[in-house]
Amino acid sequence: MGFTTKGQPFLCFTPLNLINTNTDQLQASLRSHILLHLVIYILFFISPGSSQAWDGVVITQADYQGLQAVKQEFIDPRGYLRSWNGSGLNACSGGWAGIKCAQGQVIVIQLPWKSLGGRISEKIGQLQALRKLSLHDNNLGGSIPLSLGLIPNLRGVQLFNNRLSGSIPASLGLSPSLQTLDLSSNLLSEAIPQNLADSTKLLRLNLSFNSLSGQIPVSLSRSSSLQFLSLDHNNLTGPVLDTWGNNSSPSLRVLSLDHNSLTGPFPFSLCKLLQLQDFSLSHNRIGGTLPSQLSKLTKLRTMDISSNIVSGQIPVTLGNISSLTHLDFSQNKLTGEIPVSLTDLKSLTFFNASYNNLSGPVPTLLSQKFSSTSFMGNLQLCGYSVTTLCPALNPPPPASSHRSLSTKDIILIAAGALIIVLVILVFVLLCCLLRKKPDKSKPKGEEAGPGAAAAKTEKGGEAESGGGDPGGKLVHFDGPMTFTADDLLCATAETMGKSTYGTAYKTTLEDGSQVAVKRLREKSPKVRKSLRTRLMYWDESGIRTFLHFELITWDPRERSLWFLITCLEAVLPHSSIQEDKMFISTGLQG
Repeated sequence: MGFTTKGQPFLCFTPLNLINTNTDQLQASLRSHILLHLVIYILFFISPGSSQAWDGVVITQADYQGLQAVKQEFIDPRGYLRSWNGSGLNACSGGWAGIKCAQGQVIVIQLPWKSLGGRISEKIGQLQALRKLSLHDNNLGGSIPLSLGLIPNLRGVQLFNNRLSGSIPASLGLSPSLQTLDLSSNLLSEAIPQNLADSTKLLRLNLSFNSLSGQIPVSLSRSSSLQFLSLDHNNLTGPVLDTWGNNSSPSLRVLSLDHNSLTGPFPFSLCKLLQLQDFSLSHNRIGGTLPSQLSKLTKLRTMDISSNIVSGQIPVTLGNISSLTHLDFSQNKLTGEIPVSLTDLKSLTFFNASYNNLSGPVPTLLSQKFSSTSFMGNLQLCGYSVTTLCPALNPPPPASSHRSLSTKDIILIAAGALIIVLVILVFVLLCCLLRKKPDKSKPKGEEAGPGAAAAKTEKGGEAESGGGDPGGKLVHFDGPMTFTADDLLCATAETMGKSTYGTAYKTTLEDGSQVAVKRLREKSPKVRKSLRTRLMYWDESGIRTFLHFELITWDPRERSLWFLITCLEAVLPHSSIQEDKMFISTGLQG
């Protein structure tokens, strides 16, 4: 019969009884001995339902109990675990589904796509030789066992695509041999343990599609062995670490941080990950600008920074990364033109720069290679479709621009129009004032129009006549006589003489009064000024006791000025009246 000692199986057989030397007895004994060997062979070397031979290894008691505990926690609707019998036979010889052993200890549990439900038992930690646990694509729930991180030789844990919840056990960071940890597509929450990447052998870490929160642990950016890091589709916050590169993560090839709530500027230290092939920061709130040092990533194939708030220009140096196949800058705040150097990327199969603030023409090779959806949403970008031709390629531009005016343009136009209107109003006002402004050299009495009766002034003598025709003006220089322009129109006149200032007339009014009238020439301001000065001189020298001087204008169309000399005592001037040669003759009357 078979048994185990310290985990090792042994066989014990009863020797032949050779005491009886009878031939018949000897033959019977040989037949029974052969039959016993056949039974043992059937029991121990042939696995029920399998053609694989028994390797002579029996599972240890601890591992057997651990597997039975795991089976009890599982829900197996399809009966994949029926082979896990209660005797432990063939557990390590392929008889148990998904189990592999070494020296009687379980080293692999591999049961993906088996529709298993339930939860993972804490007693899985009894499998101290376990190296790989693969239960992905099932319906397992509950939390990840803490004891899983206490298995010293654990190298790979693949529990993705389940319904695991709770937090990630910090004990997983204590597994010194852990190389792959894939917990993606579960319901895990809370923060990522700070020591999760402490293992110097960790190569792949995938925690995507969970509900993890908090910041990215610094240990992840300083792992010397990590090659694959995927934290996308979580609720991570805070800035993207800027501690990558140099001696940190020298082997990192894939970095996926998209679909989180990360903030801060674009991390320049990513340019130091010289082995980086794919990285995605899309759907975050990362700002800043793109460094030109990205050209150092000579092995880069995929770059996705879409749906962020990155500003500045697209680095021209990206055209030096010949390995690029995927570039996505969409939905950012990038400005400037699309670099022509991007046309040198012969391997580029995907390009998207839509919904930015890019301007200028799209490089011809890019517009021919990619559809218009790769460039739409940039109002000042042209040349990527038949409806967005650049001005140089368009027919003569229409009279009016189709681009709507900005608020700034409208304000400038309104301000300019207002200034022009104000200038025009000021100009018109000045013109009106200049036209209405009286000649400062005129006596104050000249402001009234003709046709009004002359009024006597106290001193110096001038009075204005108002009313009547607005074009005429009658001014009396201190005298007893008062008459109007109409009186002069009805009077008889006789030419007495001419001078440079105008023509003198002898005029007899209807009441018999005689006056001398001198009609000044139009457009002769010097005449008026000189004559006015002379009259004032006469007035001050006493001549006004003998003479009365009056100035009248009655013709509004010609705007003539008349000089009137009224004789107080029937005094008449000489027939040749000149401004500089005037004398009085008391003997001349009539």
